[in-house]
Amino acid sequence: MPELPLAGQVALITGGAKRIGRSIALKLAAEGADVVVNYKGSKAEADELVATITATGRRAAAIQADVSRGADVKSLFAEISRRMGRLDILVNNAGMFFTANVLELKEEQWDAIMATNLKAHFLCAQAAAPLMKQQGRGRIINISSIGGLLAWPAFTHYCVSKAGVIMLTRCLARALGPEITVNSVAPGTIQFPGEAPDEDYIRRAPLHRVGKGEDIAETVAFLAKSDFITGQVFVVDGGRTLV
Repeated sequence: MPELPLAGQVALITGGAKRIGRSIALKLAAEGADVVVNYKGSKAEADELVATITATGRRAAAIQADVSRGADVKSLFAEISRRMGRLDILVNNAGMFFTANVLELKEEQWDAIMATNLKAHFLCAQAAAPLMKQQGRGRIINISSIGGLLAWPAFTHYCVSKAGVIMLTRCLARALGPEITVNSVAPGTIQFPGEAPDEDYIRRAPLHRVGKGEDIAETVAFLAKSDFITGQVFVVDGGRTLV
């Protein structure tokens, strides 16, 4: 049988225990990668995902860390080096999302979303880059959002954080080349079984559906394998940003 395209590589997915992160972890494992599932509080879900991946023959580990905290990030990457020996793919997926009136948004809410959605991406990329440079190759994939491209007043804090991710991606692509490529995937509305369908989104998007976790995971896997794409934002939204 031909070797899988990501065989021998190690991928870290931050916030990887649930939803989009889980879909990405499963896809990269299916492509041959060993997987580190980072989680903050979702231990049971992370352990279940690791068991699912290891049953396929891949190595996998669940490591707890709050990636918005520098000390936690340092410990996370030290543990990855100890347990996996290398790191080839970083998927910065950890994030939070909540609505708030821009005139009533509290300072601590602003700080929390910037820390989780933007600062964490920077800290993890900063920690991953030396490991990848030593290997002579690496892939950093930042999960942003169409919220970083569209203005949603009720989500001003969120939109600003995701716009920051997009610019961070472009700056890192210039700073870390040629060994490391850095790209972003900007999902539209992604829904999972049991969730009420977003009828407004379905009506507006030219493809007339919301996205699935697999839609994002396939794009991440494509970028993990690509050798000649960097500094780009891949909008995966069924065409929603066209209207």
